Amino acid sequence: MRNPIIAALDVPTAEAALKLAQQLAPAVGAFKIGKELFVAAGPDIVKKIRATGAAVFLDLKFHDIPNTVAKAVAAATRLDVQMLTIHTSGGGEMMRAAEKAAQDTAKSLGLTAPLVLGVTVLTSSNNETLAEIGCAADTEKQVLRLAQLAVQSGLRGLVCSPLEIVALRKILPPHIQLVTPGIRTGAEKADDQKRTLTPREAMQAGASWLVVGRPIYASENPRLAAEKILESLN
Repeated sequence: MRNPIIAALDVPTAEAALKLAQQLAPAVGAFKIGKELFVAAGPDIVKKIRATGAAVFLDLKFHDIPNTVAKAVAAATRLDVQMLTIHTSGGGEMMRAAEKAAQDTAKSLGLTAPLVLGVTVLTSSNNETLAEIGCAADTEKQVLRLAQLAVQSGLRGLVCSPLEIVALRKILPPHIQLVTPGIRTGAEKADDQKRTLTPREAMQAGASWLVVGRPIYASENPRLAAEKILESLN
């Protein structure tokens, strides 16, 4: 079975990221490179992680005018990442431009197009957060609305909270991949994630991939933590 764990390399330096990736490589299915690491280490860290043979999820959540997002997606595709993120709130035109850029760039290079994942509502947000920014819909309604728009716009995957997986699986085509952050084992201290499930619960609900950050990288033994999470899925 494919290993569904994406380990978040949420560390501040390239050296720390490469050390962590080396530790975790046999126990996870891919690595997530987010804003902190990418800003600190640049595209070179993507190349170094890819050079090890590991899959890369580039989580920069592009959100801009369609042409700008398309160019950013094309650049990410040239780095040969396997997944990347955009904000669905950028609208249908932006999402269509992103998916087209991924497909066209990959085809021109003889690569497999990366999975362009639409981010609906961040897992740190809840109803109060949406109300604060003037959104009348509750969290689940907003997630479902943006998810349907993403699929209509040609996206093949979404990032979603564990608590929305079941509702999304009821309305989305079965081929849509769901990448789920907000995974917690129950042993961590409270943090800014408000909508969480355990790894096993998320997979049983219908997640395709699990993004696991603090439960792995903040543990005393990251490799052992990853192995325990993988074992819990069997």
